[in-house]
Amino acid sequence: MKMKKFINAPETITDEELVGLGLAYPDIVDVDGHLVISKDLKDADRVTIVTYGGSGHEPAQAGFVGKGMLDVQAVGDIFAAPNPKLVFDAMKLADKGHGVLLLTLNYAGDQLAGKQAMKLAQKAGLNVRQVVTGEEIQFDPNGEDNKRGLAGAVALYHIAAAAAREGKSLDEVAEIAERYAKNMASITVKSTDATHPQNGMSFGDLGETDLMEIGAGQHGEGGGVRVPMKSSKETVATVAEALCRNLELKAGDRAFVMINGCGATTMMEMLVLFKDTVEFLKERGVEVAASMVGEILTVQEAGGFQMNIAKWDDEFIRLWNTPCHTPAYSKE
Repeated sequence: MKMKKFINAPETITDEELVGLGLAYPDIVDVDGHLVISKDLKDADRVTIVTYGGSGHEPAQAGFVGKGMLDVQAVGDIFAAPNPKLVFDAMKLADKGHGVLLLTLNYAGDQLAGKQAMKLAQKAGLNVRQVVTGEEIQFDPNGEDNKRGLAGAVALYHIAAAAAREGKSLDEVAEIAERYAKNMASITVKSTDATHPQNGMSFGDLGETDLMEIGAGQHGEGGGVRVPMKSSKETVATVAEALCRNLELKAGDRAFVMINGCGATTMMEMLVLFKDTVEFLKERGVEVAASMVGEILTVQEAGGFQMNIAKWDDEFIRLWNTPCHTPAYSKE
């Protein structure tokens, strides 16, 4: 069956999408080719925050460019890291004399692009630091521990940006980002497959079964465990237990909880999942200090969700409770 998507041409999807983003949010971002730039960058006198990654995961990551979050994102093609030169250009553009923090999700293509971009930046004399997020935990004891970067990076964007806005040095901002990255954990639960919007290819055969896969990775790369579909409460009990064990959460701890829809999961389901997660943690004496629920980092129309939990302290809570204004997420 012919792919049913409202596009003009497969080869121009990302270009047209970025033009649309700039037209839709002209008060928040500027779009220059495949660079999405915060309007707030113009007057920035601080450490700046840059990231990069493929399109196809909307609203991430371009949707989180703006005041109090990302300063610049370099955008690649569908599910593909941008070239290193574009990432370097993003860092060069973002540099305001106080240093640039480059945030990278742990995938082979992103790691390679980041490594080469960092070399270009250092050769150019830029003051840059890189922090890699890879918070996916190993769910299958017999599988690989891939430590893939998932949606938890989005909360880190605001934590790092808030630290920069306090006037902290690049080393201080990078230390906070590293500490946050080490204190969060995520698992993906996949229920149906996505399709590639340029060729209609399906990512797997899960949609033809009555199974779900726990630990499936961002794009459904696999490496998880396939089990029969379960209720929200049963699924949360399995996933949240694994995350709590990984983070060594105990009674009296405070946590951030994210339920991220993968693209085809309804808000109704996400809110039920969040309710069950809060109740699960409350039973263990863990307070949910803050949360994000919704489509944050999707994979087209994939069914399922990512659960991200982070162990928070007073500093993380203070930094989170600061304003931000982006196309996809804003708070006073």
